[in-house]
Amino acid sequence: MAAPDPDPSPEPPPGPDPALAEALEAVGDRWTLLLVAALMDGARRFGDLQAALPAIAANVLTDRLRRLQALGLAVAEPYSDRPPRFVYELTAAGRELAGALRLLADWGARHREAAEPVRHAACGTPLEARWYCPTCQEPVDPEADEDLHYA
Repeated sequence: MAAPDPDPSPEPPPGPDPALAEALEAVGDRWTLLLVAALMDGARRFGDLQAALPAIAANVLTDRLRRLQALGLAVAEPYSDRPPRFVYELTAAGRELAGALRLLADWGARHREAAEPVRHAACGTPLEARWYCPTCQEPVDPEADEDLHYA
């Protein structure tokens, strides 16, 4: 007698979080994230952004600025008609992304020797980010909370 066939269609392992995959598809390249970081301190002109990101080619900077505008993460306000010139600024959604970049920068500072973590101005202690539930008004430990889910 032949052994029974194993299940011909085993369930595939879970893939990446769809929300994370979508976010990375939108802004996951190096220049887009660095451009958002350059805009975190406020509005800047094209030349200011080129100076902040000296290795970026002008055509790549133009493309990434257009992408940020199309995604609703930045706006361009004209300051000259002839020639047309703009000042670029993050929208509210772009400023939310800036918060995620600060967390990523903090991670880099804690795991790379060349970087310095963000410190509390009053006492000099490195800052830490924590998950927090505004409904329950409690901190959440994502490592210990079995009910935590991202989808």
